[in-house]
Amino acid sequence: MAHLRESAEKALKMLRTLPRVQIGNIRPNPNSKKNTKRGRAQHSGDKHGAGNKGSGQRQNYMRIGYETGNNPFYLRFPYEPYYKGHHLRRQYPPLSLLQLQVLLDTNRIDPKQPIDVTTLCNTGLLNLQPASMEYGFQLTDDGIDRFKAKICIEVQHAKESVIAAIEKNGGVIRTAYYDPRSLQAMVNPQKWFEKGEPIPRRLLPPQDAVEYYASAKNRGYLADPEEISKERLVLAQKYGYELPRIEDDPDYEMLISQKDARQIFYGLEPGWVIGLRDKVIVKSKGFPEEPSNTKAKKDGTS
Repeated sequence: MAHLRESAEKALKMLRTLPRVQIGNIRPNPNSKKNTKRGRAQHSGDKHGAGNKGSGQRQNYMRIGYETGNNPFYLRFPYEPYYKGHHLRRQYPPLSLLQLQVLLDTNRIDPKQPIDVTTLCNTGLLNLQPASMEYGFQLTDDGIDRFKAKICIEVQHAKESVIAAIEKNGGVIRTAYYDPRSLQAMVNPQKWFEKGEPIPRRLLPPQDAVEYYASAKNRGYLADPEEISKERLVLAQKYGYELPRIEDDPDYEMLISQKDARQIFYGLEPGWVIGLRDKVIVKSKGFPEEPSNTKAKKDGTS
């Protein structure tokens, strides 16, 4: 007991001599914390601190074209010559025979009427963008075994097997060219008529497309009708089917209906103005003639 008393007295005596506990004199235990010395900027070590961020960490996204490194992708990868001029080439979105048969079966297209770009776009399921170098539809042979309709259709490109499938059923197919301005009117005729502008005149195909649209084998709209009749018979003999006589068909008038080389709508001539509000058609006598001085230059007179 005496020993405990002496220890307690010593402790109380020590407490009387020690200073009051304050924030300023509080210290951690020896060797309880190890201080790490770190530099600044590029000397900050290998940790991802505020001073060790790379160029890709200081921004949310890489610059467009620089995803592959410091050089843009068009300089990093080799040159591909086949890609040159791709934005100037004419595009023809595909339309299969199976899709066409479905549109006919669901009454989105009337088989008793001629079918063209306007008819296909009015279904609401097909879209054409002339501003993106789309010049019409190409008819593909997907679902050729299920196609049984008799139609009169006008597309921009078609294979030989597709032509045979349509003519085998007693139908008629033609390939025709439309310039971008004419296609803008055909894709959405209502929007074009609401502007009050006259119906444009279709331009002739460019030099590199004249051969295709003047060929009877391709059923081009610039080909000779007699040559087309011969090619119809040749194609029937090649694929082994009996060519139906469209002259004896009750829909003969519909099957032979064809636009003029400058016409874009069935039954409407270029230069006419369609008034949807008043439901009137303003017919013009034709496009204005060339100025007299231009004619004089062509004739070689002054």
